[in-house]
Amino acid sequence: MKHYLSICFAFLLASMSFAGEALAQTSPDSVVKSAVEGTVNAMKADPQARGGDMAKITQLVETRFLPATDFQRTTRIAVGKAWASATPDQQKQLYDQFQTLLVRTYAASLSQLRDQDVKFRFDAPNVDANTKDTVVESHVISTGGDNPVRYRLQKTPQGWKIYDIDMMGAWLIQVYQQQFAGQLQKGGVDGLIKFLSEHNARSAG
Repeated sequence: MKHYLSICFAFLLASMSFAGEALAQTSPDSVVKSAVEGTVNAMKADPQARGGDMAKITQLVETRFLPATDFQRTTRIAVGKAWASATPDQQKQLYDQFQTLLVRTYAASLSQLRDQDVKFRFDAPNVDANTKDTVVESHVISTGGDNPVRYRLQKTPQGWKIYDIDMMGAWLIQVYQQQFAGQLQKGGVDGLIKFLSEHNARSAG
């Protein structure tokens, strides 16, 4: 009996290990497809979200889309050199506030699709075992036309993670780098944290 249990336990561990490896090896376009379509489908299935409740849509983005992202990397790049000189507490505040802003920005964009008949296309990038960074080209196809959206991903130990998005012809990191540089020049890291906190407080209504 003990031998049987040992075999079962070993098989379970092997299965869990295999599942983890399979998840980590998921292609970048599959990661984006699952995150985007999963969020939009959940939004369309929820009466509150379908009715335009931004709090609910934001919640769905947090639960469905956020796990596929690495917004800490996004924050680090957008803040630039000042990130290295920030204290751990300041880094946490920057990350928390910027992630809130990014989630709300993406939720606002998705909310426009809640009552539309929309289809997505995700183009597989040309990657190999040595590729560490790539861009997934996608298209949002609706009655309003064909709108391209690009997602930049990095390969991590946890699999491919989204860290930048181009929704309107400009990458989010590039846009916020310029804004953050001005705030950092005026008030340093604490000034940037204050700017983000106040922005999020206003957008929360």
